Amino acid sequence: MQKLTKELIIKQLETVIDPHIGLDIWTLGFIYEINIKDDKNVHILMTLTTPMCPLDGDIKSMIGDALAEIGVENVEVEKTFDPPWTPPEALRRMMGV
Repeated sequence: MQKLTKELIIKQLETVIDPHIGLDIWTLGFIYEINIKDDKNVHILMTLTTPMCPLDGDIKSMIGDALAEIGVENVEVEKTFDPPWTPPEALRRMMGV
């Protein structure tokens, strides 16, 4: 089994697609921090588009499933809205905003 790295985690997070937006949560800028405690435990600090996002539980579950594929057994997902989410510059250009 390969060593757990931030790059490997990011690669997995790029497979987690927000069903409403159709893009992955990494590209959307939802992930603020990735802390690897050890090869089995990871802490993710993230945001969503709004505090009332109906996909909150689904996205957390998808993160857990994606990281389980690389051997992570415990994913602690912490949400924050400080700072509030804004689309990344590249996404704004894609959308013509």
